[in-house]
Amino acid sequence: MNPIVEAVTVLDNKLSNRYIDLDPGGYFIIYIDRETNQICAKHYTNTINDRGLAVDPETGEVIPVRGKVERTHTKIYSARSAKELCIQLFESKEPSLVTKLDHAAYLGREFVRAETAMLSGEEYVQD
Repeated sequence: MNPIVEAVTVLDNKLSNRYIDLDPGGYFIIYIDRETNQICAKHYTNTINDRGLAVDPETGEVIPVRGKVERTHTKIYSARSAKELCIQLFESKEPSLVTKLDHAAYLGREFVRAETAMLSGEEYVQD
């Protein structure tokens, strides 16, 4: 592997494990719809408890980071590119569902990763 690529990969993996505060505006599950060749982002609401954990607003149960959770999304965004998806989320006249800048930056990075995977035919796994 190219030493620069390797160094950046190690750094990115380390940064992926840092703590970040959750966005009270909710969270997104990002995926690629291969039938329509679009990047999709499902928005889910959450409440942040006194321990800083995301909980289901209806049940109060902690939402696990890993594994399947049965919840109903509030909105689905879909676009042909990362840029188009960012414009929908951050430049529309509707109030943004994203309330934290670090969350917006994270989503932008993930949309670019999803677009790259979509264009190359590779699998996309959200960070």
